[in-house]
Amino acid sequence: ELEKKLKSSSDALLLLDILQKTILHPLCLKYPPSVKYRRCFISELIKKHESIATEPLDELYDVLADILNKEESTNCYKSYLLPTGDSVTLSETVAIISQGTTGLVTWDAALYLAEWAIENSAIFSNRTILELGSGIGLTGIAICKTCNPKAYVFSDYHHCVLEQLRENINLNGFVLESETENHTKMQSQNQRAKVMDLQGPKITVAELDWGSVTEEQLSELQTDVIIAADVVYDPQITLSLIGVLQQLSTSKTAGKPPEIYIALMVRNPDTYHLFQTELGKVGIGWQVVPTHTKNLFLYDLHSNITLLKLLA
Repeated sequence: ELEKKLKSSSDALLLLDILQKTILHPLCLKYPPSVKYRRCFISELIKKHESIATEPLDELYDVLADILNKEESTNCYKSYLLPTGDSVTLSETVAIISQGTTGLVTWDAALYLAEWAIENSAIFSNRTILELGSGIGLTGIAICKTCNPKAYVFSDYHHCVLEQLRENINLNGFVLESETENHTKMQSQNQRAKVMDLQGPKITVAELDWGSVTEEQLSELQTDVIIAADVVYDPQITLSLIGVLQQLSTSKTAGKPPEIYIALMVRNPDTYHLFQTELGKVGIGWQVVPTHTKNLFLYDLHSNITLLKLLA
């Protein structure tokens, strides 16, 4: 619809409106996307303007000049708008692989899982959630902002990912449980009550090594729902994941086993089939969860993403 308007209209106000809602949006000014992305975007906007108008638009060139003076960084911000009017802002690396890990960027399956969770918020409301392989936090922060969980445990293993994850949780206005304890020690009882009201879910970040975590450590978490996105991509890691899922599927909270949902991007069918085969070997069944109806985030809709509900 916007493309059609741009082709048929020579109205400069339309371009200025686009500029205000993108590069000059308050969220973008506070948490800017990568220099390269902004440069490509404003260049495209200038091309559109030059193809339909004779008069130059100073504002477009001012923005371009400002961007050209900026240095490219290894980190940038990405902001994801939520249907509530709120947003999730993440600090991410520009490179897909950085510091020996792929965990410092947001992958499509995480966006898919977040969309599904927002549409099925009753599954998460007033419950304790454990996320395996949280990465830099998109799915979990979106759930904490829209689904009203009682408690949320983010988990990962790589130290750089955990550091970035904590930073992103704080960036989105949440206080980690350990920080809350330190903070409330210095407050009066009245202030403490106010903080607890505003705080939302109890949030913790756990360092979780799938290869060495014990059943006792997992059962202590007392989780009602377990989720993970894009964790099935390497046969070696898949076997460790199966071990953790087996332990989690036998742990019970208030006499009930947890609900487990895994969002997978099927890149290699062999790895996907290995995951299903190994689940069967430990007595865990699965069913494909129907696709949600609303597309909220920008990602490749032709990606081969599947959401499985595991059945212990």
